Amino acid sequence: MKIDFHNHFYPPGYLEKFEQWGRRRYEFVQDKSGLKIVKEKGARFLGITPQHVSVEQRLADMDRLGIDMEVLTLTSPSVYFSTRKRNLYLAKMSNDFFADLCQKHPRRFTAFASVPLAHPDDAIQELQRAVKDLGMKGVVLGSNVDGKHLHSKEFGPFYKEVDRMNLPIFIHPMVPAHPESFAEFVLVPLVGFCMDTTVTVAKMVFSGLFEKYRNLTLILPHLGGTLPFLFERIDAGYKSYVECQPNIPKPPSSYFKKFYYDTVSFYTPALMCTYLAVGADHMVMGSDYPHVIGDITRSVSSILELNISQEEKEKILGENAKKILKLS
Repeated sequence: MKIDFHNHFYPPGYLEKFEQWGRRRYEFVQDKSGLKIVKEKGARFLGITPQHVSVEQRLADMDRLGIDMEVLTLTSPSVYFSTRKRNLYLAKMSNDFFADLCQKHPRRFTAFASVPLAHPDDAIQELQRAVKDLGMKGVVLGSNVDGKHLHSKEFGPFYKEVDRMNLPIFIHPMVPAHPESFAEFVLVPLVGFCMDTTVTVAKMVFSGLFEKYRNLTLILPHLGGTLPFLFERIDAGYKSYVECQPNIPKPPSSYFKKFYYDTVSFYTPALMCTYLAVGADHMVMGSDYPHVIGDITRSVSSILELNISQEEKEKILGENAKKILKLS
């Protein structure tokens, strides 16, 4: 079974509200090819392709590559806008749309809920509704919420509820809080996203979040940013700097190795680095479809080309995802 854990869809109503409400922070522009590009503070970072809104094209691409199921999530800028009321509205509207799509195609799609984490009470309420009433399998969180990384203490009540419900969390990168240095050469999606994932997850671990809430399961995008490459360096910092030690009794890598890492890289040395760091049991297939720098074809072929056993390939392609999603 092949399950794509990292791909995105935009509900039509979301895009309409995005354009209507987002002008102060985000804007749509057209590039030379006519592709819509979302910009923030002058940094081009997201191209909206026809497949972002076409169920028919998506199913055709899945069938072409033998992908059985996709885990649908919103992508940046998620539901983190300027006002509480708007964020909750976008979350409910998006979750309702995804739930309807999953009902129509139950064997092809499942979805993770979007929640307005800037207001944890609203996030908890919407999470409960999305899971209990809509049948969603987990929650997607941006790597920062208005510049606040995910270890922030104000999010504690939300994590407590996720822990109680024993739900997986998929983290998706957001534009870094200070994107100016990434503006040149379109480095926000190429580098900035990976850096923000790395920083937010490192802070989550050092803060002791996974000691306090031990049922939390993370799925990290883009091979965890740069985390597998840095395991030993971060562990060395833990041993050397007292500032890293108060909240966790074990080296950071012992927590990192419990997370799942999606394969959105498609580069064999990077995939093998992650494989050697965490093993096939902690990797899941991802495509980043249909973003312009995603690749649904390579999402499959890059795994099949790895010099590992067929059993391990099957785990990465879908068996691990089945366990996370509690699919029979």
